[in-house]
Amino acid sequence: MSLLVVGLSHRSAPVSVLERASLAVEARTKLLQDTLAAEPATEAAVLATCNRIELYADVDKFHAGVAELSTLLAQHSGVGLDELTPYLYVHYEDRAVHHLFSVACGLDSMVVGEGQILGQIKDALALGQELHTAGRLLNDLFQQALRVGKRAHSETGIDRAGQSLVTFGLEQLADGDEVTAWAAGKRALVIGAGSMSSLAAATLARAGVDEIVVANRTRARADRLVEILGQAGVPTARAVAMAGVADELTRADVVVSCTGATGLVLTAEAVAGALGVDFETATQAPEAPAAAPGELDQHAAWVENGSATATAAAQDRAVRRVPVRPAATGPARLHLLDLAMPRDIDGAAHRVDGVRLVDIESLAEASADAPMAADVDQVRTIVADEVAAFGAAQRAAHITPTVVALRTMAADVVAGEIARLDGRLPDLDEKQRAEITQTVRRVVDKLLHAPTVRVKQLASEPGGAGYADALRELFDLDPQTVAAVSRADLNDPNRGRS
Repeated sequence: MSLLVVGLSHRSAPVSVLERASLAVEARTKLLQDTLAAEPATEAAVLATCNRIELYADVDKFHAGVAELSTLLAQHSGVGLDELTPYLYVHYEDRAVHHLFSVACGLDSMVVGEGQILGQIKDALALGQELHTAGRLLNDLFQQALRVGKRAHSETGIDRAGQSLVTFGLEQLADGDEVTAWAAGKRALVIGAGSMSSLAAATLARAGVDEIVVANRTRARADRLVEILGQAGVPTARAVAMAGVADELTRADVVVSCTGATGLVLTAEAVAGALGVDFETATQAPEAPAAAPGELDQHAAWVENGSATATAAAQDRAVRRVPVRPAATGPARLHLLDLAMPRDIDGAAHRVDGVRLVDIESLAEASADAPMAADVDQVRTIVADEVAAFGAAQRAAHITPTVVALRTMAADVVAGEIARLDGRLPDLDEKQRAEITQTVRRVVDKLLHAPTVRVKQLASEPGGAGYADALRELFDLDPQTVAAVSRADLNDPNRGRS
């Protein structure tokens, strides 16, 4: 196994960089195809969410793999390699497995314990399978990551440590009030009809808003979401075209936006206009004070190669962050939650009197001080155990084709000897022949049992990769036969099903 992951996340990079480096579905497809075409990689998968972009690959050379994957990420993200490199982290082999399992459990999420990441990992695997870039290693890895994440949520109270990004965002908008009390009687506008927007609509419905309006580029998807909301008992839910957003904005109390747009969906001028004020006049309130050095979000900037770039990343975040505050005078009249990456809502909208804006950047800052539940330690233990088990299984699987090839060769030898016996003793009746055949097979099986069981045990231990080679040399096994067994196992339609 030569698993390599190169990526950046809210822990290593400022949101301004993550925003620019975000990958649309088309870009992910091209990235996977180009990664597979690169010499060091034989498999590839990309995990891209609102707060992380990670490229996974099975490589035959570590240093060449790191260089190639970093270059590809820069090319497809549109951020220059020199600018991107300080924010990249690298994990290899068992550390890469540990990283993905931690991500799947929500330990590396902006909101610790959130479960949405499991759907995103599932999507990453599905894209790799669709494009045939995910082979044996990445199929096993991502499927196991999904199982580990589900185990963490079912066996521990990690859900108590975190919540969905939507819920966390609404809590920030409520500014200390209970979300249900804050949401009661409000009219909500949800822009987008994808998985995150659908979750936002459902969360708002549970919180008790009076009305939900869904706007989406594809009207059919908005209609479908409205239909689901109606079935869930939302008093008033309706769909509008994107062209109707400006009108709906004048009536909304809460706006949640999460689209795949590459540009702004709501400008600061549009937000001000919805409140009936001029943007220039409405933004005369003083800016929030700049962050002091002691306020730098140091925890968010970890990179593998040291802390110097981490400090730079933290400073960049402090300089670029958009302050989140209620209106300069009086209570907020319009609450905006931007869950898109890149952002849907102009960050300058927070300066409009009467507006409260929460976006990915402010959520990252707010989550830095969120308490971590005791269950996190239990999840970390689960991850460590599962990483060890996955490594052992992969090492054992590596030798399985060799063991199967050995037993196939032994069966061929037995068949050949029985055929020769038939020529020498043609008068044997069927009962005698069957008894002799069974006896020879038992002898061979007993001779092979102990060494094959032991070699599997040894191969599953760290450093046991060489036992397969030793077995092939000792028994002069044809490498083509071993490779054929591996291909047959990989193409088994039942392989990987739980």
